[in-house]
Formats: sequence, structure tokens, C-alpha cells
Amino acid sequence: MTYPDFFNDVETISLVDPLSNVLGAFEGGELTFTYLDVVKAAGHSCPTVAGAYLMTLKALKALYPHETPVRGNIKVAFKEPMEEGVAGVIGNVISQLTGATDKSGFKGLNGKFARHSLMEFNAGLHSSARFTRVDTGVSVDVFYNPNVVPPLPDMQPLMKKVLSGSAEAEDIKAFGIFWQERVERILIANCDNSELISVSQV
Repeated sequence: MTYPDFFNDVETISLVDPLSNVLGAFEGGELTFTYLDVVKAAGHSCPTVAGAYLMTLKALKALYPHETPVRGNIKVAFKEPMEEGVAGVIGNVISQLTGATDKSGFKGLNGKFARHSLMEFNAGLHSSARFTRVDTGVSVDVFYNPNVVPPLPDMQPLMKKVLSGSAEAEDIKAFGIFWQERVERILIANCDNSELISVSQV
């Protein structure tokens, strides 16, 4: 499996998942997600997938500054309906990382470890998403603006060729390189850029 080298340089997300411990999947419930993990699940790497990953990383650091985040203990709300724009794509990535789902998730064991009803869309927020700890009720708003890191000008004519179906094999390869170059700038060079992504306590 070949993929861009920078995938390995993106900061990982470590959590503890009590359900996985009880069911014997991971000893102590300890698990770590990489950016490559979410790309595999999403089937692609783009500014939206990268943003969802960064949003989760930053939110969990803010909610759990001195302890390991608990998977299944986090509610997530979005301002848009699930069907609007890229809200559903972002929701899928965040669901993978946090365990939160709307109504389709695990119903729990004897009232514990439920994952459903932890994700809400069309919540009327001003932020890109709101993350809330179930146990403490503490919430943070996350703001993500991928336009802060625009694509290189050379990518635009290649995109037109790819979308029109007129691209040659070398055009498609070059387009992919330019596309991932932007994702790399988002995840590596600008991961701490407050104009790209910021977190504030509610």
C-alpha cells in the first residue's frame, strides 16, 4: 500500500474505549488512531477529511487537557443538516474517532456504553462543530476554515481537465500530487494556525 509520506507525520489521536476493553478488543481499552486510519475509512484524503481529523484532535485536547480522552463519552453537534455540504463527511470521520453516532450506533449493554444519540445535526451553531463531554457537560466550539490554506494555482487547470474527463494519465497523477500538497499544508504546516482552526470553550 503506497500513500503520501506526510500521512505518517500527522499527530496521532489516542483514546481509551471502555467498551473495547469489556469486549476484549483492546487491552485496557487503549487505542490510537492515525490520519491513515481515517483516510482508509473515508476512501480519500482531502481538506474536509483533514479538517475533521484536526477538529477532533484539537477538541479532545481542550476537553481532556490532563487525561486520556474517553471514546463514547463525547457528544458532537454540527450547525448544518447532515445532508448539507460536507457535514456528513465530517460527521463520519468524527464518528470513527469518537464513537459518537446519531441513531445508528451501538445501543449499549444493560444501559452502559451506548454510542447512539451522541451526534446531532442542524443544531444552529455558529461554530463548525461543538464537542461536549458527557460526564462533565463541558463543551468546546471548533472553528475550521480550509480557505485559509488555498490550493496552488497550478492545480486549477488540472482539476478542470480531470472533472471534464479530458485528463491524461500524467495530468491525473499531477493533480493528485497538488491535491495532497494542500492537505499536507493543512495538517502539518498549519495545524496550529488559529486562522485555519481554533477552539473556544462554551
